[in-house]
Parts: sequence; C-alpha cells; structure tokens
Amino acid sequence: MSRNNTQRGIVLIICLIFLCIFAALAVSTASMCDNNVQIADNHRKADAARACAESGLDVIRFWLYRISIPETPLDQRLDKITISLQTVLATFGVANIAPVCNGSVITIPSVTLNLAKQQSFSAVITLPVSDKLQIAVTGVYGPAVKAIRANYLLIKGAHSAFDYGVATKGPLSMTGNVGIEGANLAVESNVYIESAESLLALSMIGHSQIAGDVFIVNPLANVNLQGRNVEVGGETGQNALNHIFKNVPATDFPIPNPGYFEQYVTNVINLENTTFENAVIPANRNPSFSGNITIKGVLYIETPNVVTFAGNTTVTGIIAGNGNWNDDSQTNQIKFTGNVFSNSVTTLPNEPQFSQLRNETGTFLIAPGFGVSFGGNFHTLNGAIAGNGIDFYGNAGGTICGSVINYSTNEMTVTGNSDLVFNRSGITSLPAGFVPELRIKYDPSSYSEGPF
Repeated sequence: MSRNNTQRGIVLIICLIFLCIFAALAVSTASMCDNNVQIADNHRKADAARACAESGLDVIRFWLYRISIPETPLDQRLDKITISLQTVLATFGVANIAPVCNGSVITIPSVTLNLAKQQSFSAVITLPVSDKLQIAVTGVYGPAVKAIRANYLLIKGAHSAFDYGVATKGPLSMTGNVGIEGANLAVESNVYIESAESLLALSMIGHSQIAGDVFIVNPLANVNLQGRNVEVGGETGQNALNHIFKNVPATDFPIPNPGYFEQYVTNVINLENTTFENAVIPANRNPSFSGNITIKGVLYIETPNVVTFAGNTTVTGIIAGNGNWNDDSQTNQIKFTGNVFSNSVTTLPNEPQFSQLRNETGTFLIAPGFGVSFGGNFHTLNGAIAGNGIDFYGNAGGTICGSVINYSTNEMTVTGNSDLVFNRSGITSLPAGFVPELRIKYDPSSYSEGPF
C-alpha cells in the first residue's frame, strides 16, 4: 500500500513536462513565423525600393535618349546636358522632374511615383571621364532605400538635322514648276521646318512637289497648298496632308564653324585671276565674277561681303563664310547667278597644300550669316549647303549630295523651274566644318546595385 502511494501523480508530472515542451515549441514556432513574416516584408520593401530605383533609371534613360549636345570642353558638358534636358522636359510639359547642375554634378530631386505608398526616386549624374556619364539612382519605398548605378556613353556623331534633305528654321515657300526629290528613296527629300515666328510654315503653289514627308515643329502653323498638281509624299489634294506632320519635337541645328577652314588659306584673292587656290576674300571687297571661275581647295570669305558669281563657276573644294549664324540681316551674300560645277575635295590634286583638305568631306558651302542664292543650273553639288537665307530660283537645279541647312527664321524659297534632287545615300559622317554632337547611349553592362 505504501509502495503505490509513492508513485501516485507521476503521470501528471510527465504530462506537465510534455505540455511545457509543446508550449515552448509553439512559442518558438510562432516567433519564427513572425520573424519570417518580418523578413519577407523587409525583402518585399527592399524589392519595391529597387523597383522604384529601376523605374527612375528607365525614366532618366527615356529622356536622355532624346537629347544631344554639341561637342564642348569637359567642364561645360554637364551644364549643356542639364540645359538640354530641361528644354526637352519643358517641351513635353514634364514638371515633376527638375534637374539642376552645380557644374560638377547634376541632381534630380525626389520624384514621386506613388504618394500613397511613399514610393519615389532621386538621382545624381556625374561625368567621371569625358566620354562617360555615371548615374546613381536611389529608390525609396516607405523606410526602405535601394541604390543602383549605370553608365551612359557619350557618342560622337552627325546631327539629326542632317537626316533631312532640307532643314530650315524659317518657313518654306515653293512656287512654280519646282520639286524636292530623293535620288534613291523619297525619305532623302524629307523636309524639317521650325517656323517658330511664322504661322504659315509651308506654302506650295503651282506644280510644286515634295517627294518625302514634311515635319513642322510649330503646332499652330498653317499649310497653304494651291493647285491640283501640288504633291507631298506622292499624293495630291487633301491626301497630301497625310504626309505633313505638325508639333514634332524640335531638333537643335548643327553649330557651324567656318573658321575651321581658315587654317587652309594661303593666298589673298587677286581679282585679275580666274583660278583661286586656298584663297581668302577680305572684308568689304564685294567682288562680282562674270567670267569662268575655278576654285580649288578653300575659298574663305570674310564679313562683310557680297560675292557674286555671274559666269560658270567650278568648285573643287569648299566655300566658307565666317558670318554669325544668328545674323538674318542679309548684309552678307553669296550669289550664284550662273552655272555651278562641283567636284568633291577627294579629287583635289595630290599636292602638299591639299593633303589634309582631301579628308574634309561632306560640305560644299558653309556660310552662316550669309544669304545664299542659286539662279543657274548645277549638275551636282558635292556636299551640304548652310546659310542664313537660302533661295533657289530660275533654272537652278540638280543633285545635292547632302542637306540644305537654313539657319534663318526668314522664308526659304524655291521658285521657277528648280528641281532639287537630294542624294544622301551612304553619308554616315558629319560634314566638315560643323561641330560634332554628342549623343547619350545606355551601357547595360555597367548596371550594378548598391550600397556604393
């Protein structure tokens, strides 16, 4: 009897022990579950913060793709990028992205992605080397922060204005039996018109034709098409309007640098001669050439000057006028009233004075601040034509191996029997005498995640 009494309650004790063990396991499991939930939530917030950073990187890449800057000294490039970025954002009415630059860093303050969820991103852009931008983007999701970084390459290339047959800041007027055509494809004769100061951007009267499409920046601009033979993009009448596009993004015109060609000048022009080789026309000479004229190498024209070529003119080289591309006064002029024959600089004689010049391809005439007019025939003009006010009239016509760039806000005219055929096939490099532009290209291999 006493033995049984000593073992009474042992089952209860064992049950209590197991109960404590199971209770401890339950508490431990619950704690682990809470920790796992917290860890998962932290991962979710971190992933959301990284997604905000990647969204910011994509947003910045979207806008940087749409800008370009002229090739400038290293210490000015970030300022140029900021100004260009601010301009394109303002053009598209984007107000929540506000880049600022202190000369060494571009800062994009916090941009809200989702206010309710406290999602945003910010960024800083630096220029560690001359040909590379480095962008660090910080994404925020509530208390979570994630940083990523990537590089963009600055690629040198020709300006987008050279993607058109005609690119003019002012309106374009075509009257008579005139045409703008492509030698190989219609796209070679595409026309770009800003017309910021005129509501009449394009006027086509008579038997006027543009084989390509027309792109007009001014959203309020009007188009005047008169005559059943007026044709744009291969269509007439109302259908021609299908090839005219308004409110297109503006492109910066290429910066001309005619002074670049002064290095080739070795002679002062002698008006008693008929052949000029690497010669300069000093200011205020205002020569008029009535006979047959031959130009070899560079003909460099100082301002002010009015230069007239009334006879047959053969140019194997480049004509450059050192005017100001903001000067629309027409004080300076280069007039071709006779026939023009043009040969590429690559055909210059193999002589020391032309050894470097033979590489300066792609330009026939670069004369900012000069009104340029053609009134006679030309079979082929071997290179781009740039000036402030460009007119083709009378029987002017032929093939232009390059683009026509008109810096003037005044009207560019094509009248009479002018038939301009643009051959831009195979042109991949920047025409000589223009400042190269730098485009921004994303380097996906440079992507990395912080902390940095």
